[in-house]
Amino acid sequence: MTSAPSVQLYTVRDAVSEDLSGALARLAKIGCTKVEPYAFADRTNELAKAMADAGVTAPSGHASVIDAADPNRVFDAAAQLGIGTVIDPFVPSERWQTADDAYRIAERVNELQALAAERNLQFGYHNHQWEFANKVDGRPVYSFFVDRLESDVVLELDTFWSTVGGMDTPALLRSLGSRVQFLHVKDGTVGGDIATSLPSSESALDVPDALAAAFKRQTPAGQGDVGVLEILAAAPHATRVVEFDDYALDIFDGVAASLAWLKENDK
Repeated sequence: MTSAPSVQLYTVRDAVSEDLSGALARLAKIGCTKVEPYAFADRTNELAKAMADAGVTAPSGHASVIDAADPNRVFDAAAQLGIGTVIDPFVPSERWQTADDAYRIAERVNELQALAAERNLQFGYHNHQWEFANKVDGRPVYSFFVDRLESDVVLELDTFWSTVGGMDTPALLRSLGSRVQFLHVKDGTVGGDIATSLPSSESALDVPDALAAAFKRQTPAGQGDVGVLEILAAAPHATRVVEFDDYALDIFDGVAASLAWLKENDK
């Protein structure tokens, strides 16, 4: 492990909505020193205070920038919070159907990376399963996207969703190399209906209630069938970011279990 892992705050979104400062303090108490905020431009000042009070930093953050009317607002907020890498978490499946679709998204991402660089920031993209499950001429449409990216664009690979999408994730990571700077580390069941259950048109921050049971099949790292240890070994340079889309038990206990497993196993 290259550095201390981070935690995606979407994992504890209910606690964040109720009491941001309390949620960050509770994460700090279980040993978390880094977080990955989401939608951070909507509550920048509040986040800045809560992070300072909890003694945590944010190397990366999620924000919807690809379709934003004013990307500068997001990048300004990132600079204020000390977020070095801004990552767009979601472009829906219907926009990942053809090679031209992937090229259009890549061109927009390249433009945003250039804009971010003006503030000494980096910009990147986070996948779900459809970027791999959707095929063009037998290739995952994601591969066409990567082909058109500038070399300074960051990739954050959600290793659970790439696996659900049918990829050999360790092999994928080896092929992408240093492009992948962040890994979403999550575990759980990858078979059955979860492979097709996430609707393409839904925001990643607005998951329908019907999916709660499927997402609750996620587990702390090392307790599912994703093969987390092999995944981590394939990208030793990448920052680990613990995330759950949902969890059947206490979510803070789940985060603590993942952090403890990483400390013990991610050498």
